[in-house]
Amino acid sequence: MELTAVQIVGYSASLIIALSMTMNSIVKFRIINLFGALTFSIYGFIVGAIPVGILNAFIFSVDVYYLYKIFSKKDVFEPLELRPENRYLIRFLEFHNKDIQKHFPGFSYKPEMNTVSFFILRNAMVAGVFLAHREEGDVLKVGLDYVLPQYRDFKSGRYIYGRLKNLFINAGFKKVVAIGSSKKYSAYLKKLGFKETSEGLFEKTLL
Repeated sequence: MELTAVQIVGYSASLIIALSMTMNSIVKFRIINLFGALTFSIYGFIVGAIPVGILNAFIFSVDVYYLYKIFSKKDVFEPLELRPENRYLIRFLEFHNKDIQKHFPGFSYKPEMNTVSFFILRNAMVAGVFLAHREEGDVLKVGLDYVLPQYRDFKSGRYIYGRLKNLFINAGFKKVVAIGSSKKYSAYLKKLGFKETSEGLFEKTLL
């Protein structure tokens, strides 16, 4: 059976909307759903299904509105320093271990390596956790830079490696090093300005 161009538009819209429903991140959901609704709206008007076209045009407008609110909102970020034996930290890592292992395969919490650590607070809510330690005197080696799914819009990363940059420099660090333990984490590091080395590490100069 050969599909017409109009049918392809309709099926494509359905697939895009179905894909949006699988997203954990509200930002990714809104973006993908926006394209799905726009495509469905166009399909509806083409085939003369006016209610379908109007409804999806409305959904498209709602997605645009909420994405504007998300990206224009000025969030308040703060680092909450942690001690290695912090019980909430340990419970947090246990609770989110399954998702952590997807992005940091083989990660195992070692308190003795937790010399630079803090929760990332976003509007006073825990958005993620950052664990690192000192290597070779002036190198900050990242062990875990985990952000909860609903906060994965790169804002936490920009806060850590941008606004906290002077904090690291004042502590004597000149470079940040991380292992690209998964494709998504590697893409995240590149997005934040890290450069991949010949050894497979990712580096970012602070000075």
